[in-house]
Amino acid sequence: MQGRELLHLTRRLLGQRLFEKLMKMTFYGQFVAGEDQESIRPVIQHNRAFGVGSILDYGVEEDLSPEEAERKEMESCTSAAEREGSGTSKRERQYQAHPAFGDRRDGVISARTYFYASEAKCDSHMETFLRCIEASGGASDDGFSAIKLTALGRPQFLLQFSDVLTKWRRFFHQMAAEQGKTGLAAMDTKLEVAVLQESVAKMGIASRTEIENWFTAETLGVSGTLDLLDWNSLIDSRTELSKHLVVPNMQTGQLEPLLSRFTEEEELQLTRMLQRMDILAKKAAEMGVRLMVDAEQTYFQPAISRLTLEMQRKFNVEKPLIFNTYQCYLKDAYDNVTLDVELARREGWCFGAKLVRGAYMAQERTRAAEIGYEDPINPTYEATNAMYHRCLNYVLEELKHNSKAKVMVASHNEDTVHFTLRRMEELGLYPADRQVYFGQLLGMCDQISFPLGQAGFPVYKYVPYGPVMDVLPYLSRRALENSGVMKGAWRERQLLWQELKRRIRTGSLFHRPA
Repeated sequence: MQGRELLHLTRRLLGQRLFEKLMKMTFYGQFVAGEDQESIRPVIQHNRAFGVGSILDYGVEEDLSPEEAERKEMESCTSAAEREGSGTSKRERQYQAHPAFGDRRDGVISARTYFYASEAKCDSHMETFLRCIEASGGASDDGFSAIKLTALGRPQFLLQFSDVLTKWRRFFHQMAAEQGKTGLAAMDTKLEVAVLQESVAKMGIASRTEIENWFTAETLGVSGTLDLLDWNSLIDSRTELSKHLVVPNMQTGQLEPLLSRFTEEEELQLTRMLQRMDILAKKAAEMGVRLMVDAEQTYFQPAISRLTLEMQRKFNVEKPLIFNTYQCYLKDAYDNVTLDVELARREGWCFGAKLVRGAYMAQERTRAAEIGYEDPINPTYEATNAMYHRCLNYVLEELKHNSKAKVMVASHNEDTVHFTLRRMEELGLYPADRQVYFGQLLGMCDQISFPLGQAGFPVYKYVPYGPVMDVLPYLSRRALENSGVMKGAWRERQLLWQELKRRIRTGSLFHRPA
């Protein structure tokens, strides 16, 4: 029996009052801070006493049946033309809605899931995020708040935009292969512009004169080469060029428009989604709260990352207000991190990142296998750990040379915490600099969070709150995930304390050398 069904059965057997009392003594008491912003204050104050900050997270979810979830997902992930049968989707299979995977909660333990219901519901989600931002600002001078973009609009747009971005990136790598440049990291792949212009002209995408206007010395410099960041700028929504771009369909060989046409209502819904993001970012800036945009499924993520970058361009001018999330279980995680760091350097805004391993592995693997596209996940747990440390090391190296860049190491893994502490010491990154943050979930890995907080490191707990009955979906997942988490916890705590005490003794934790 799944955790969700077991909790519902227990509620029916015990009755509402007794069930809520039991929950507060067990799962709810461990994983949820309280029912409202007033009742969670003791938890926030307790954490603060140990040097641990709080990231408030209103943990309420709709308790939908799998059938209801599937229906909502299919309705909200297809365009008006597709629903009416007047057009078929030209999106690749990965970026189309599939009924078998309509319930995005399936196989997902640690992430909250939103299903689109209406524009009014999206406004309601935005208001909830606004209250969390205000509460985070009131709780500390250095607070964080987290948002999910699937809560703020129709996921159809995220699917369509992700499809566009992926096709355009693949087109770049296709051109690179024609120039004999394969197997390189994304930032090391550079196309010869003259050869590229010849290839594009032969495809009949545009006239030679038009193509030459795409790649000018003003936009590319005088190097004669073009990298993936230059390439991506060509479909920037701020350029007229984006309206005319086409890409070759790999199956048919025909050229197809890159950007789909939206109905007037769809255009309006997309505009509202962007407006909600802007309202949240402005509130975060007003309250002095950093805003972390959570990562989601790979078929949404290219769009989520791109929209987050647009927010970073606007709001990360003086300091990193907007943090993007990088899922290190993805094969392309390192390319994503390095590209965004380089983009921040070129454009002069402040890089802010949260690194996670990822919450959707089982679902992503099954979906890729059943629908028929390449598995986006690293092949082994060890490969994911290696990817996490590779990405983290790259970002820490950037922090050494850029005092305005910041990263949150969101991990429950003791090896990752030790790795971070060692690299910080080697690079001369100190807790007082507040460039490196650590993040864990409330009720989990206290043996990591509290020793770090007491040693002066910026540490934060995700602090869910909400009425007992409304957070049952969250609680059922927490109960499942935490079934074996206490194994080895005491050993981890002893090891971490020993490491921190050694660094305190040697004076390497708190102060830069004179």
